[in-house]
Amino acid sequence: MSKQNVPVQKNQQYEVVFEDLTHEGAAVAKINGYTLFVPKALPGERGIIKVTKVNKGYGFGRLIERLETSEHRVEPPCPVYHQCGGCQLQHLSYEAQLLQKQKMVKDVLERIGKISEIPIHSTLGMSDPWRYRNKAQVPVATREGGLVAGFYQERTHHIIDIEECLIQQEANDQVVQVVKDIANKLNIKGYDEEKHRGTLRHVVARYGLITKEVMVVLVTRTSDLPHKEQLIKQIQVRLPEVKSIVHNINSKKTNVIFGDQTNVLWGEEYIHDYIGHVKFAISARSFYQVNPEQTKVLYDKALEFADLSSVDIVIDAYCGIGTISLFLAQKAKHVYGVEIVPQAIDDAKRNAKLNNIENVDFAVGEAEKVIPWWYAQGISADVIVVDPPRKGCDEALLDTIIQMKPKRVVYVSCNPATLARDLRVLEDGGYKTTQVQPVDMFPHTMHVECVVMMSRVDK
Repeated sequence: MSKQNVPVQKNQQYEVVFEDLTHEGAAVAKINGYTLFVPKALPGERGIIKVTKVNKGYGFGRLIERLETSEHRVEPPCPVYHQCGGCQLQHLSYEAQLLQKQKMVKDVLERIGKISEIPIHSTLGMSDPWRYRNKAQVPVATREGGLVAGFYQERTHHIIDIEECLIQQEANDQVVQVVKDIANKLNIKGYDEEKHRGTLRHVVARYGLITKEVMVVLVTRTSDLPHKEQLIKQIQVRLPEVKSIVHNINSKKTNVIFGDQTNVLWGEEYIHDYIGHVKFAISARSFYQVNPEQTKVLYDKALEFADLSSVDIVIDAYCGIGTISLFLAQKAKHVYGVEIVPQAIDDAKRNAKLNNIENVDFAVGEAEKVIPWWYAQGISADVIVVDPPRKGCDEALLDTIIQMKPKRVVYVSCNPATLARDLRVLEDGGYKTTQVQPVDMFPHTMHVECVVMMSRVDK
């Protein structure tokens, strides 16, 4: 279809019926076979849309009026939901969100992985799907009237000033508001992204769900932090639960939040938290799952699928700070973890020591290089666990798994599309996908995690 033959025109209005949701949360409508994506509409609804953008193969629209409303539509409780880009699904009931995520996983596995007729279980959700995030990373700017701190408006870098976020732990909201208030009174300027001026770029708050410990991280453009002593003292007075105040310096003109230099201004370098019985030390820059309650659900399922005995050797191919490795070590004979980020491996070793877990070894490097080297040294895994980033597993790692022939592969995924691609490779290499468990780690967003069990098929 050429752009001239597209059956819609920009700025024109059309009546449509919405069929599905995309992985970004927009509703899908079709006019004479031409696909339009429309935010904030729901499958089964009928409405009037205005076309806002026309491409050759698809276009975008804005919902002008609903003519028929889905039974699953709810009123979003967040006052800035329609401006903020943080959540995509607050207008869909939570029960329907869980069904939608299960459907998305099923559709993607069938379409991309050609995998069907296997159990894709109901999505494991939360009994209370609010206030779950244990880390807030909030940009700061100066406007007329003082500092603003909040989240970016969808598809912009315009900060919406907010006092609370309903998917954040309340302790994190409190940190952001108190730091904003203190910095305002001390006349500390917020960051101007366009002119690369000002001081305070981000306030980062970290919270231990079980320990109730709080860390405050101040990210500044300048190495100098104005009124530093007063700032520290007032944070201590107004937020007595704070265990750590940290200063990170990011002088670059970039969208990346953290710079390379991090200094502890007061208190400890780490706060602590638990997932199940395993204790973790969390620094300003540590990767740590933002929803620890659901992380335990996810890891318990990974442990179940691994089906470990006391004689099993396990390799954790993207081990991060050792979260899954330390869970697996409770049941396995020995766990080997590999991760490309050196600081994460330092954290993993620290966390193993913290929990007196000795049947683990951690190595820095690319999994697709380290695991073949281990194999050459005589280390062969009964079970391999992979929890890759969104881009999925490296092709060389998948080849290594197929050559090593572990009894089982447990794949933990944050991206159904790359999961489906990788499962296809492993299936072609002698593995059978036996069950898939979606887990809702991020309620009210379109993100979904999966744990997949694969077994070796003897040929």
